Amino acid sequence: MDQQYESLARKDLKVWLEKNHKSPSIINRMTSGTQQSINKIIPDKIHQAVTFAIEKMVKGVLLGNKFIAPNPFLSDQLRLKEFKARKSVKIYTRTASIEGAVTGAGGILMGFADLPAFLAIKMKMLFDISAAFGHDTKDFKERLFMLHIFKLTFSTQKTKNETIGILENWDRYSSTLPDNLDDFNWRKFQLEYRDYMDLAKLAQMIPIIGAGIGAIANYKLSKLLGKNAILAYRLRCLQKIKKLH
Repeated sequence: MDQQYESLARKDLKVWLEKNHKSPSIINRMTSGTQQSINKIIPDKIHQAVTFAIEKMVKGVLLGNKFIAPNPFLSDQLRLKEFKARKSVKIYTRTASIEGAVTGAGGILMGFADLPAFLAIKMKMLFDISAAFGHDTKDFKERLFMLHIFKLTFSTQKTKNETIGILENWDRYSSTLPDNLDDFNWRKFQLEYRDYMDLAKLAQMIPIIGAGIGAIANYKLSKLLGKNAILAYRLRCLQKIKKLH
């Protein structure tokens, strides 16, 4: 059963890698160009403020969860690792959906509260998935790996192309990554994240319909993050198995 599962897992992983390696479509390039034009109009002070806010929120969650990190799940079977990871995705997508509905029902003011709350839920999910695959989330490099999964999920196709290359060669790239979170390119990170989330989150702030939109958006976005995380850790796991053989 484990060999059959591993064989199917490799095929699924191959499709995922090809998807993240594909060149940006015309629509992707047009959307990216439009967002860049809008970003140029926005005063630099606003960009600095948003960058600072997202940086502090992500760093706060990453560093804070270090002290409540789950213990690594010690199993050599990929099937069991992924079963445990999927249970976490199910729990956190449901939580994110409820959170989106509650903040969406409150209109604009509650909509602002959604950003840090939803971010915390997504990051905690990544911690649990990482632990399910046997990784020690207190390790700084492991938290950087999670940050790259986050970046892969909420970014343009061009950035996905760059990020998937890093994840595929993590052992080699990890030695060249920043020694601390202060050296991370937060400006680029927040622009890509914000641009990806804009439409869903703006619609969530509309009174009355915001609750439904918030619930659906948070569910889909967190589920996408969970899927990417499982496949990213599957990649590392299968690479390790290949080296052992």
